[in-house]
Amino acid sequence: MTYPTVRIQPGRDKRLRAGSPWLYSNELEMDTAARAIEPGSLVRVMAGQGKIMGVAHFNPHSLIAGRMLTRNKDATIDAGYFETRIARALTLREQLFDAPFYRLVHAEGDGLPGLVVDRFGEYLAVQFNTAGMQAMAPTIVDALSGILRPAGIVARNDAPVRELEGLALESGTIAGDVPQRVEIAENGIRHLIAPVSGQKTGWYYDQRANRAFAARLAVGRRALDLYAYAGGFALAALAAGASSAMAIDRSAEALDLARESAALQGLDGALETRRADVFEALGGLIDDRQRFGLVIADPPPFVRAKKDLAAGLRGYRKLARTAASVVTEPGFLALGCCSHAVNPSAFLAEVWAGIKAAGRGGRLIQAAGAAADHPVHPGLPETAYLKFLVFALD
Repeated sequence: MTYPTVRIQPGRDKRLRAGSPWLYSNELEMDTAARAIEPGSLVRVMAGQGKIMGVAHFNPHSLIAGRMLTRNKDATIDAGYFETRIARALTLREQLFDAPFYRLVHAEGDGLPGLVVDRFGEYLAVQFNTAGMQAMAPTIVDALSGILRPAGIVARNDAPVRELEGLALESGTIAGDVPQRVEIAENGIRHLIAPVSGQKTGWYYDQRANRAFAARLAVGRRALDLYAYAGGFALAALAAGASSAMAIDRSAEALDLARESAALQGLDGALETRRADVFEALGGLIDDRQRFGLVIADPPPFVRAKKDLAAGLRGYRKLARTAASVVTEPGFLALGCCSHAVNPSAFLAEVWAGIKAAGRGGRLIQAAGAAADHPVHPGLPETAYLKFLVFALD
């Protein structure tokens, strides 16, 4: 198949040759012909001396104008292409996990930039986050249906990143039927999630391994789960033997899910939920001299763009300081950061500064990222977005 060609500016192909799957608009010759290409179109990418570097999705209106799909210059991007890539991703997950609860497709990490698919047993939640993947949505749905035979697929196209691609924010079932509540299993714990109305796709599989690690520290301790969403960390702590757990979040629906999931395990009597702003709630806990042997804080991104970096780093320092103030002596503090613009060393520096500002000392006992169903693209640091630090505090 013949695709239009976009050209890289002379001397601007270094990142692409180093393995990055992204092409920024200021690296390409955005002439009249290029700007006339329909957003989401397939193009061949040409470097110096006329060398074709592969096939990409192209959006002339986006800062990330090109997203490489393959380095095969002769490739045709059709149903077979998606079937092959999705089947490859499925094979990997089936090697990693015993049950069908995982992120099946992790965008660039699985060679499908802009596409996210989470599997909740017989149901799928899909995000088409780029114009290119949105244009291929019917083909992708057919591929998923043919490989997995799901009972239902919901499109969670409500991520703000879509607006950068000129796409509308929307959500709805696109195949079969998806119920409001779906039961999944993670680390031996049953959870009720809301794939149609919950945050993101309904669950955060990326913290699976970190929830298991934190749970090992909870035995016999009182646990505090900040930005709890549906109580993943709190329930893991209780299942591991925590004496009690408190989950704090601003979402009433999320806390409803946490309580329902606790009841599934017979743990509802040990779980307390509070709907509140986390910093306000921490202030109240400090005033009441409440203490917890394990405190976990997994906030939404404080840094959504580079312009937010300075303020966001101050936010992580403040969170570490206030959260450390309610940790017993000794005790454990775990903090997450899902802001890809924050590098690991900067996050560690701010968290440690916050701990010291609380008058505490300690040791870093774990520094981790996302679970294995969130593979990192070696040429794209942004895919290593999650940072998770665990401290033993004195």
